[in-house]
Amino acid sequence: MVSGRRRQGKTFLLDAACRAEGGFYFGATEAADAESLRRISTALTAHVRPASPYHFAHWAEAVDALLALGSERPVPVVIDEFPYLVRANPELPSIIQEAFRPLREQRTASRARLLLCGSALSFMGKLLSGNAPLRGRAGLELVVRPRDHRLAAEFWNITDPRLALQVNAIVGGTPAYRREFARGDSPDGPDDFDAWVVRTVLNPETPLFREARYLLAEEPDLRDTALYLSVLAAVADGNATRGSMAGYLERKATDIAHPINVLEDAGLLHRDADAFRDNRPTYRIAEPLIGFYHAIMRPVWDQLERPGSATRVWQASRRRFTSNVLGPTSNRSAATGPSTTPTPTRSAASQPESATASSMTRKPAPGTRSMWRPSASRTAASRRCWPSEKPSGTTPWASRTSIASGTSATSSPRPDATTPPVLSSSAPAGRASTTRPASPPPPPESS
Repeated sequence: MVSGRRRQGKTFLLDAACRAEGGFYFGATEAADAESLRRISTALTAHVRPASPYHFAHWAEAVDALLALGSERPVPVVIDEFPYLVRANPELPSIIQEAFRPLREQRTASRARLLLCGSALSFMGKLLSGNAPLRGRAGLELVVRPRDHRLAAEFWNITDPRLALQVNAIVGGTPAYRREFARGDSPDGPDDFDAWVVRTVLNPETPLFREARYLLAEEPDLRDTALYLSVLAAVADGNATRGSMAGYLERKATDIAHPINVLEDAGLLHRDADAFRDNRPTYRIAEPLIGFYHAIMRPVWDQLERPGSATRVWQASRRRFTSNVLGPTSNRSAATGPSTTPTPTRSAASQPESATASSMTRKPAPGTRSMWRPSASRTAASRRCWPSEKPSGTTPWASRTSIASGTSATSSPRPDATTPPVLSSSAPAGRASTTRPASPPPPPESS
């Protein structure tokens, strides 16, 4: 089972595999069941060249003829755009299930590898889920995804990192957009990016102008188009949670649960789990061109269709592009790149626990009681260390600030470097006087 959005190179990949291994490739079209049987009969006759041409009356005969192609060696047998055939004949998955029944003679004697390909992600996913006839029959489930921002920059021949990120935020990593839709036109440099957007993306005469609309129209499960478009517009406007989407649409969160699930199954929305809050995922538009369409083009579609207004509309939408399109794209690109976070230096607020604890456990001199009463709830950031234990690289004692209280300690006298201050036991009640314990007498000299 091979699936993926359109223009990702699935047909090119499967056709090249069939040419290299001498396999059979058949591309289905939107047609009646009888016409599809006639087309596959003609294609298989041209491939095998039998003594008499094929004339299949039903799909069971066609599937057995496809299995017979692998009677001598393993060969790939590709049926592209398989959803078109199932739409005309819903019994086709059950027919294939029966053909691949265990211990069936036609299956055990064949070494053919049947590859079913389709662009409707939601439909292809249902073929192998639940109680579907083909569940458990697939030995491969390949999803052809767009290229990441690094490979896309290399494919577009862009070496400037910022320019590559800007182009990727609009067209993503779809290979066909450069050669077939942009006609090989890529920005010459950072200064040519605005002009490239105007002449390539916002130009009504180019195929890329209406591509986002066609992508949405090709999904068979998007029946209430207005609601699904509004959900995508809410996400493009910065509403990433279900609650914020419901507030944007002025509906209950339960009312948009089904559209969100359908868009996610169709590969148009991507759900990111929240690492700090359970059951609070965030959503983003998976296809960059659709995100650009809803953030920039859809709100001013009537203006873009007027000749000569693309430059004015783009200049007015430049700030929105930076915040709603380029910003999220750069965050995702940074998340997939290598970490460049520098190692934090040690400071007084992040000193080791052992160094702080050593100053807390010193015993005061005899006859005095300590005024230092560490609390169990005191955090490492609010503890004080003495200058002798102060880590290297921190500020001097006179310029340090109390993190717990937020007040400056520049007016406080510097305590002794070896012994903490103590509270005199002879001080009057209610007044604390800080004294320094007497130094112990020196040890006697050894004879």
